[in-house]
Amino acid sequence: MSALGDRSVDDEALGLVRAAFSHARAGEAAELASLLDRGVPPDVCNEKGDSLLMLASYNGHVEATRVLLERGADPELANGRGQTPLAGVAFKGDESMAALLLDSRAAVDGCGPDGKTPLMFAAMFDRVEIIELLLCRGADPERADASGAGALALARGMGASRALARLERPALPAARGGVISSP
Repeated sequence: MSALGDRSVDDEALGLVRAAFSHARAGEAAELASLLDRGVPPDVCNEKGDSLLMLASYNGHVEATRVLLERGADPELANGRGQTPLAGVAFKGDESMAALLLDSRAAVDGCGPDGKTPLMFAAMFDRVEIIELLLCRGADPERADASGAGALALARGMGASRALARLERPALPAARGGVISSP
């Protein structure tokens, strides 16, 4: 390498990373796998702090998400706004993606500096199916964010009527560590 550095290596690496982001956004799992196998780090982030996993999961690409997780992508890696992939998926309301992330070690109550958990995002955006999944996986419905608001208060503030109705019902402990709704 010269004193100024080898720009061709840098340009090639940058090209591979850009291609990986394009494949993650588009859900092109085979192409993404090929780039990861060539050395693109699974936890590389773009200028907004979004990881490949954040983009693939947020856009609902199950196979691309699975490829990233199988190659060591961190399901807890937050973006520049402090949001984890599970929080993004909770916002979107993708139940199968949320289950995949949870099955791959995503923390059910993981949060960024603002303290908002995936359950809180699901509550704010009236994603009842996600609320049920998160509660069954052990989410804490009493947890508060940095401002002191919990999922119930956030649902109320956003006018999320279905989420509000669900969160107002008490939950009973389930046999396997989750919760079940009372009748």
